[in-house]
Amino acid sequence: MSTLLYRWGKSAFAHPFRFLGAWLVLLAVIVGSIAVNAPKLSGEVTINGVAAQEVLEQLEEEMPAAAGGAGQIVYRAPDGVSFFDEQSAGLLAQSMQEIYGNDTVVNPADLAGSAEAQAAAQQEMAAQVKAAEQAAAAARAGQELDQPLPLVVGGQLVPGVTISPDGTVAMAQFQFTKQTTDLPEGTIHDVLEAAEAPVEAADIQVLPGASLQELPEVAGIGEAVGIVIAAVVLFLVLGSVVAAGLPLLTAILGVGVGVGGAYALGHFYELGSMSVVLGLMLGLAVGIDYALFIVNRQRRLIMRERLSAHEATGRAVGTAGSAVFFAGTTVIIALAALVVIGISLLTTMAIIAAATIAVAVLVALTALPALLGLVGERIVSEKARSQFAEREAEGNDHATARRWATFLSKNRFVAAAVVVVTTLVIAIPALDMRLGLPSSENYNAGSDQRESYETVSDAFGEGLNGPLLVVLSSRTDQPIDQQAAGAVLAELGQVKDVASANAAGMSEDGRTVLVSVIPREGPTDPSTETLVHELRDRSSEFSQQYDIDLGVTGQTAMGIDIAEKMSEVMPIYLAIVIVLSLIVLTIVFRSIIVPLKATAGFLLTILATLGATTAVFQWGWLNSLFGLDSTGPVMALLPILVTGIAYGLAMDYQVFLVSSMRESWVHGHSGRESVIDGFSHSSRVVVAAAVIMTAVFAGFIFNGDPMIKQIGFALAVAIAIDAFLVRMTLVPALMAMFGDRAWRLPKWLDRALPDLDIEGDQLLKRLGAKQP
Repeated sequence: MSTLLYRWGKSAFAHPFRFLGAWLVLLAVIVGSIAVNAPKLSGEVTINGVAAQEVLEQLEEEMPAAAGGAGQIVYRAPDGVSFFDEQSAGLLAQSMQEIYGNDTVVNPADLAGSAEAQAAAQQEMAAQVKAAEQAAAAARAGQELDQPLPLVVGGQLVPGVTISPDGTVAMAQFQFTKQTTDLPEGTIHDVLEAAEAPVEAADIQVLPGASLQELPEVAGIGEAVGIVIAAVVLFLVLGSVVAAGLPLLTAILGVGVGVGGAYALGHFYELGSMSVVLGLMLGLAVGIDYALFIVNRQRRLIMRERLSAHEATGRAVGTAGSAVFFAGTTVIIALAALVVIGISLLTTMAIIAAATIAVAVLVALTALPALLGLVGERIVSEKARSQFAEREAEGNDHATARRWATFLSKNRFVAAAVVVVTTLVIAIPALDMRLGLPSSENYNAGSDQRESYETVSDAFGEGLNGPLLVVLSSRTDQPIDQQAAGAVLAELGQVKDVASANAAGMSEDGRTVLVSVIPREGPTDPSTETLVHELRDRSSEFSQQYDIDLGVTGQTAMGIDIAEKMSEVMPIYLAIVIVLSLIVLTIVFRSIIVPLKATAGFLLTILATLGATTAVFQWGWLNSLFGLDSTGPVMALLPILVTGIAYGLAMDYQVFLVSSMRESWVHGHSGRESVIDGFSHSSRVVVAAAVIMTAVFAGFIFNGDPMIKQIGFALAVAIAIDAFLVRMTLVPALMAMFGDRAWRLPKWLDRALPDLDIEGDQLLKRLGAKQP
C-alpha cells in the first residue's frame, strides 16, 4: 500500500493539472445537476418497522386521504380583537375555505364515511354548533370561558379550527393528501399564501406550524467561525498562509463532491437535512485533518532530511497517506456498520456520511499532492528551514511534548486514575438520559417554530403541539358499530393525561375511524410517552369488548417509538464496534494490550460524551453558554451516531499517535522510551487536528435545528475528551505502564495476521530512508 501511494503522490505532484482537472470536472457536473433540478430536503424523522409507522402504512391502504402529512396554522388576533366576534370569525372561515380549496389539502367532508355515519355526525355537529354559539355569545358579553371552542359561522361548524378560551388565538389543523416531503414544490407556500390573504387586512398574524416552516440553514455563522478557527490553527502549525490554505481547499473540494453528490442523487431517495449536515460536518473535519497530516509530514521531510518537495510529497503520501487511508477506512467501516442495524433512516445517513469520508480520503491522496505540485518548493520558506535547523541543533524541537510525555511516564498510575475518574464523573448524567425527538420548543427563541409552539401552549396548553392520531379498526368485515365507536371515544377521553378525544373522520366502508387525542402535556414530556403506551395497552381490551383494534400514530408517537427502537439496537451496535475495534487494532499494531486499552479508552469517551450531552440538553446545565434556553430529551439517534463516528475519528488519533510509538520501539527504543519519543514526534499534529475538528463540530452547536445542535455538541465533546484526556494523557500513561509488554503478540497470531505496513516501513527500507 505505502509503495503504491508513494508512486501515486509523486505522479500527482508531477502532473497536477490532470488530477485537479478530473476533480474539478466532477464538481462541475455535480453543481450543474443541482442547478438544473435541486432536490428538496426533509426534516422528518421516521423509521420503518415501529408501531407508529405500521399504523401509517395501514392508513395508506384503508384511508389514503388520511395518511398524508399534518398541517397546522396559528392565527393571532391584534390587540382589542376577538375571534368570537362575527367579523373576525368570518375572516377565519374564509381563510379555511381557501386552505381546503387547495387540491393537496384534504377536505374533512371527504372523511365523513357512510351515510349512517354522516347522519350521526350531523346530529352531533348540531349540538356542538348550538353549544359553541351560546359560549361565543357569553364571551362577547364579557364572560370568561374555561375551555376552547370550535369555530361556528352562520350556524355552520368550520371543521379543523379551535379558538382559545380568551378568543385571541385560533388554531387550524388539516391534512395533506401526501406527506409534506412528497408534495409538489411550492405547495406549502401556496397554502400559507391562501391562508393569509383573507386575514391580512385585519392585521391577524399567521404563524405556520413546524411542518409548514422552512428548515433552518444547513450552515451559518457558527459553522463559519469554526472554519476560521481551523484556519488559524493550520497557520500556527504549518507556519505559512500557503501551507495552511491547502487543507482548507481540499476539505472544501471534498465536501463539494461528497455532499454535492448526495444532493445531486437526492431524487432517488429521501434526502434528510440531518444526513446532509452530518456529511458536511465530517467532510470538513476529516478533510482538513487528513490534509494536515500529509502536509505536515511533507514539510518535515523537506526540513529534516533536506528532500526536494517532489520526493517529500511522494514519501508523505506513502507514509502519512497510508495512515490516512487506514484511518478513513476505519471511519467508513464504523459508519457502514450502521447498515447492519437494518433501519432505513440510519442506512441513508451512514451511506452519505461514509461516501463523504471516502471522497475526503481520495482528495487527500490525489488532489492534495497535485496542489503541492503547483506550490512546489514554496511550501517551506527559507526562513522556516533555518528556524527548524536552529531548533534541532539546540534540541528544542518537540520540547513541550517530550516534557509532558516524560511527566506522564513518571506519574503513569496517577495520570491514568485521574483520567478514568474524570470521565466517569462526567458520564454520571447519562444514567438519567431520556431519548426522544426534540420538538419546536427546542428551537432558538424568536424562530417561527418556537413562536408558534409558545403561542399554542399559552392559549391551549402544550398538548396541542403534539396531538396523537388514534386509529380504530374493525376486526370483522363489517363497519364499526357507531355505539361501540362512541363508547371507545368516551373511554379514551377518560384516560389519564388525555385532555380531549374527538372523532376526526371515517373511511368510506366504515371499518376505520380516526380519533384525535390531545395529551395534557407536551410532545416530549414523560407523561405523554406513558400515555402512548397506555392507549396501546387498551387495544386488547377494546378488541375483546367491541371487536375494535386500536393503533396510535402521529409525529409524537413516532418520536417515542424511534427512541425505544434506538435503545434496543444500541447495545447490538456497540458490541459490533467493540469487536471491530479489537480486530482492526490487533492487525494494525500487532499487539493484544494496545487494542484492549484503546477500546477501553473509547468506551470512556462515549460514556462521558453522553453524560455531558444529557447534562446540557436534558438537565439544562450551562446551556446558556451555547445559546440554549430550553431543555428536552437527548435526540434518539444521537447515541448510536456518535458511537459510530467517534469510534472512527478516535482511531484516527490512535493510529497517528501509537504508530509513532511503535515505530520508535521497532527502531530500538525501550518500552517507556518509545512512548516518550513517539509521543514527542506525533502529538503536536494530533493536538492541532483535534482542535480543528472540535472547532468545526462546535460551530454546528449554533445551528437553528435542535437535532443538529445536539450532534454538533456531542461530536465536539467526544473529540475533545478522546484527544486530550484519552489519547494525549491516558494512552501514553498506560503505554508507559506496560512498557515492552504492550507490543507482545503470540507467534502463531503474528504469522496469521496480514502486514498492513501502516507506518510505511517497507517503503522506507526500499528507499533507504528513516522515519521522520
